Amino acid sequence: MYSLLDKIDSPADLKKLSIDELPQLCTELRDFIIEQLSHNPGHFAASLGVVELTVAIHYVFNCPHDKLIWDVGHQAYGHKILTGRRKVFDTNRKHGGLSGFPNISESEYDAFGTGHSSTSISAALGMAIASQLKGEKDRDIIAVIGDGSMTGGMAFEALNNMATANPDMLVILNDNNMAIDNATGGLSHYLVDISTSRTYNTFRNKATGLLQRKKISGDGRDSLWTKLGNSIKNLINHQTNMFEGLNIRYFGPVDGHDVRYLVHVLESLKKIQGPKLLHAITIKGKGFKAAEENQTAWHAVGGRFDVHTGELLDKPQNTPMPPKFQDVFGLTILELAKKNPKILGITPAMATGCSLNYMMKEMPDRCFDVGIAEQHAVTFSAGLAISGFIPFCNIYSSFAQRAYDQIVHDVALQKLHVVFCFDRAGLVGADGPTHHGVFDIAMLMPIPGITICSPYNEEELRNMLYTAQLDDVQGPWAIRYPRGRGSMIEWKTEMQKIEVGKGRCITEGKNGAVLTFGPLGVRFGEAVKEMNSTKGTSVAHYDMRFAKPLDTDILDRIFSDENMTKVLTIEDGALAGGFGEAILTYKNNRWPNSKVEIKTVGIPDKFITHGNVDELFAECGITTNVVSEYFAI
Repeated sequence: MYSLLDKIDSPADLKKLSIDELPQLCTELRDFIIEQLSHNPGHFAASLGVVELTVAIHYVFNCPHDKLIWDVGHQAYGHKILTGRRKVFDTNRKHGGLSGFPNISESEYDAFGTGHSSTSISAALGMAIASQLKGEKDRDIIAVIGDGSMTGGMAFEALNNMATANPDMLVILNDNNMAIDNATGGLSHYLVDISTSRTYNTFRNKATGLLQRKKISGDGRDSLWTKLGNSIKNLINHQTNMFEGLNIRYFGPVDGHDVRYLVHVLESLKKIQGPKLLHAITIKGKGFKAAEENQTAWHAVGGRFDVHTGELLDKPQNTPMPPKFQDVFGLTILELAKKNPKILGITPAMATGCSLNYMMKEMPDRCFDVGIAEQHAVTFSAGLAISGFIPFCNIYSSFAQRAYDQIVHDVALQKLHVVFCFDRAGLVGADGPTHHGVFDIAMLMPIPGITICSPYNEEELRNMLYTAQLDDVQGPWAIRYPRGRGSMIEWKTEMQKIEVGKGRCITEGKNGAVLTFGPLGVRFGEAVKEMNSTKGTSVAHYDMRFAKPLDTDILDRIFSDENMTKVLTIEDGALAGGFGEAILTYKNNRWPNSKVEIKTVGIPDKFITHGNVDELFAECGITTNVVSEYFAI
């Protein structure tokens, strides 16, 4: 089916092709990615946009001896296919199969594990310096950064260090003016200006050509042409180009879809020592009309689709479905903002993913997409809060790890009223360990004065959002909720204030208790009811709502009751330092003589792989069977 691609099991096979065969290979590689993802969904548009870059890099460089680092990594499907994983690519993102991101344990061609943004230049710089220290003369280090990742502060930190360290390395800026949504901020505008400025590009090209045609003679460094050349370079580059101003040689912009020219450029850059940056202009979703026209929707495909028309095949059924938690957040925050002028929305480049786009559409002056910059998002929110506003800072749980210092130092220490909405909390499925939001509870628990809560269902999420914006609420809040749908069909109930630090009893019981935190309570609560009715047990179920502060009234009632024998805690976060451990600590400190036995269920002390969420819950032992097994008579 693929006359060239089927023959390539390694970059060595790729190098056997002539340069004139590369455009056909690019077509086949792009078609293969489209066909594979049409029945096994995953990150789509980003990988299509770098097909030519991927082929050119592996054609010119000698990986794995040369080190290639992909920023974020969701654009690395072509890289995986060309490096020996084509025949098993149908296992991508499936339990036990290929990771959807570069993974050093999966292949020697994956030089660095990635999944979060803006890490590639730092990692590549470390490798380049290590190569120098080892005295290696023939190893190239390449970082490919794009999809909005250059807006992350860590990338700028690395560029600054790169300028002074003066390593032999190449940064390829894949400039498609997109993250998941359209790229925002001054850098994206700056890159557009560089790539479209006729004056800059014409003058630069003509001046460079003139200098190349003139031979340096006479006094060498002091010759007229050398001095003129240096002056022109300073005029063109240092005054108009940020990268050259950092002493990083800038090349481009170039057409990122002209594979022949890319090969020529990369071969030339390979011979140039020092830090270099190649600016390549690409189109996210290139080669698939639907993805080119709606790049945000096709960033990651949520279901199967027709490869010819782009029509989604896994259409929602006519039966009513519960809403996604992020949509409940997005519509509720808009509803609240219409009544409370203090409410502002902040997101680090996840407006559509977290559904803040609803408010952004109706109230663009009260919503702020700050780019892929979680640290800035938190301290920016702190600045708003100290000025009298109530910022709702929505960050995916695993990305919030990147802003821990700011949460502690800039928000909590100053007791500022910032409401953190941690989307994608718990296990997220196919995105795997880089994206599982399992550390947020344990991460936040030691922070003084913070409120940590998680809703049982959509109604509770609305109530928590409502409560968090009331005038009598103080200090930072963290509301965590999972990816996916809730459990309620009718969810737009009238919002009510809930008492901070107070849980609720869902099912009465005398001999044992199940304490749940978050939406897992729904399925485990049903298991408790079924066990009580079929096996004659008397086990209570409490939806605790808050991990901090804990409802000590409920806990005192349980641990002081001589009829209570067992307690089971359920959470979708790390057990170490989590919700269950907090209850154990409370019992040991307050009720050291209580005979109640406690079993904690949650994420064990290991990184959880990728796969279907139910498969991953089973791997962690978070199944409803644990209820009947633990309370067996």
